[in-house]
Amino acid sequence: MSQVPDAVRAPTMTDVARAAGVSHQTVSRVLSQHPNVSPATRAAVMEVVERLGYRRNSAARALATRRTHTLGVIAANTTFHGPASTLTGVQEAARDRGYLVSAVTLRTPTHAALSEAMQHLATWGVEGVIVVTSQRDTVRALAALDAPCPIVTVEGGDTLGLPGVSLDQNLGARMITEHLLAAGHSTVWHVAGPENWLESEARVAGWESSLREAGAEVPPPVRGDWSPMSGYQAGQQLAGRVLASSGRGSGLTAVFVANDQMALGVLRAFREVGVRTPEDVAVAGFDDIPEAEFFPPPLTTIRQDFTKLGQTSIALLLDLIEGRADEPRQLTVAPELIVRASTARRRPG
Repeated sequence: MSQVPDAVRAPTMTDVARAAGVSHQTVSRVLSQHPNVSPATRAAVMEVVERLGYRRNSAARALATRRTHTLGVIAANTTFHGPASTLTGVQEAARDRGYLVSAVTLRTPTHAALSEAMQHLATWGVEGVIVVTSQRDTVRALAALDAPCPIVTVEGGDTLGLPGVSLDQNLGARMITEHLLAAGHSTVWHVAGPENWLESEARVAGWESSLREAGAEVPPPVRGDWSPMSGYQAGQQLAGRVLASSGRGSGLTAVFVANDQMALGVLRAFREVGVRTPEDVAVAGFDDIPEAEFFPPPLTTIRQDFTKLGQTSIALLLDLIEGRADEPRQLTVAPELIVRASTARRRPG
């Protein structure tokens, strides 16, 4: 029987060990990121791994360790910037920790869809699952599932006691509102996201509490659905109030919009009727999408660190998988206020 020539045979761990001048066990420790390996040995082994093009056999590793090193991700509403960017951050963080990722996106995050997605991931032998969702009904359905492995929510809130990670949405809304009040506005109007979204609820709560603490009037929020069109329609309503006020620059002078896409719609509605930003009405958003600094004018907003969200959620999930977390934990990532030209300080009069 003829043998496969070495030129076309995939390199093995033994080949790596021989070329690096170390034992098979040392190569295994390096690839498993074991701490008891010197930096020099680790560097030498990884240089050979790259040079030979060695790829570890995940099936063999799973048989030997009873670990698949595969994580599942279930994500809903990935057409929106926040969920899509969060999904990317989670996937990148998992790969950085040496885990494969099997992802399922849901069009309608119902209990049946969640159950089906969980069963699908279970067939891949995932060790744990990250669920990216901010809708209250989805989190309730998730809490009712009989999950076969640990679960961590991202932006799922802490109302049902599930372990999870989220941006401090309330704090982000407070930072925006307080920034506008400090710029000389007597109050701040709000274009809110849809009801039943935990992110939307937290941003409304932060905005409202900041106004009340400042002794400012709390106007009724105008609801949108995260889309630029809904922001445009909200902007038409708000522009009507501005134009109906007794004097230009009085009445409604500042608007906090719950995401940048809706803020884009608000800005267009204002421009169409001659309401200037920021001279007549300051406008701020939330998310800091890549286009925000190119809006006319550049948009003040809250930046979410999606990379940190991904890293923190993966770290929490691995703590649960490996028994380092005794009880559900809720971790938060701090937001960052990005000030641009759309909220220039208000001039008196």
